[in-house]
Amino acid sequence: MIIKKFVPCIYLYHEHAVRNLTDTTIVDTDPVRLADYYCEHNADELIVFDMSEGDAEHDAALDIIKEICTRAEVDVIGAGNVKRMEDIKKLLYAGCKKAVLDYEKESNIEITEEVSLKFGKDKILISYNDPSVLELHKEKIEKYISAMILMNPHQIRETQAILSLPFFVQINQVALNKLLEIFAYENVCGVTGNTINDNVKEIVALKDLCRENDIPIESFQAAYKWEDFKKNSDGMVPVIVQDYRTQEVLMMAYMNEEAYEQTLKLGKMTYYSRSRQELWLKGLTSGHYQYVKELVADCDMDTILAKVSQVGAACHTGSRSCFFNEITKKDYEESNNPLQVFEEVFDVIKDRKVHPKEGSYTNYLFDKGIDKILKKLGEEATEIVIAAKNPNPNEVKYEISDFLYHMMVLMAEKDVTWEEITTELANR
Repeated sequence: MIIKKFVPCIYLYHEHAVRNLTDTTIVDTDPVRLADYYCEHNADELIVFDMSEGDAEHDAALDIIKEICTRAEVDVIGAGNVKRMEDIKKLLYAGCKKAVLDYEKESNIEITEEVSLKFGKDKILISYNDPSVLELHKEKIEKYISAMILMNPHQIRETQAILSLPFFVQINQVALNKLLEIFAYENVCGVTGNTINDNVKEIVALKDLCRENDIPIESFQAAYKWEDFKKNSDGMVPVIVQDYRTQEVLMMAYMNEEAYEQTLKLGKMTYYSRSRQELWLKGLTSGHYQYVKELVADCDMDTILAKVSQVGAACHTGSRSCFFNEITKKDYEESNNPLQVFEEVFDVIKDRKVHPKEGSYTNYLFDKGIDKILKKLGEEATEIVIAAKNPNPNEVKYEISDFLYHMMVLMAEKDVTWEEITTELANR
């Protein structure tokens, strides 16, 4: 059976989040903040509709979508203002996991095959009001589309009769207990729209209701039950917390059974505070949530390693990590973690931009401006091509290093970060 999802929807209009596609009442002047709010309240995915009209407004909307995708702890589906293949590309390159073709527009129907073949069927959805369009283009949809968004909740039965593809249903108003009836339809994979937006705080309770009614929902499935762990004398298990991107060790805390079950249920790290003698959802008061990416038990089943996405600082002192009180240290050569090296060199370059140093070549480039930086970058690219013809691979290494340095100067000049670059590559 298809997993059912609760999917808030952000309607972007004039750089604000508005009520829906037909009501432009502002619900939040900061759509990124609204996306954070939805994630904090256990959204399974987000759909963002770009309601922009002109090119300038469209570009501004894409910038907001990009920031939402960077910050969101769940997958983002991008929709709206698609006129050609390039618009699908922009949504996906902004960080959206999937993009939506509007099947109310002939221009969108025409590019179905093109965008599906270019970006992959799994990346492309369609939205529609009238299921008759599904009948008309059934073969094309089945071949090139992975899922759908039904904009008219009164056409669920008709949709299911035509196609077996999973589909979301946009609903602006319905009694919450009616959601169970909607989820009972086999191919409904989620509900979106104002019904979810207005009741996002109820998602946890709604998921509990789904569990009671044997409706499959998005949640962590644990390979081990609490009784499988070896507990300490207090009946708890220590948890080592690590940043899933950088592998940095952030903190150590303890779980009891309730904290373990709550962590699996919410997807956010929950501990037991021994000092306060109570359950502790990390980030509840500070906003510094830890979103679970992976939980791993050690060989003795008496310690848990939690790999998380950390919002803000992990430590109550404001430090990113709780581990900063150096006891002793012997000089040693740090292992050359590629991303860490890039970040460290880039930090020096950015510092030179803010705090110029006399005689610095980096400052010379910044002073000369973008044209000089681009000229040097072009020269170094040419040097790589020439060096590649040399049988000795060392020449290529030297030239690539020079190129990467000048590229990072350009990145600093254009305010582009390594995180943005690596995220972009990961999304390709």
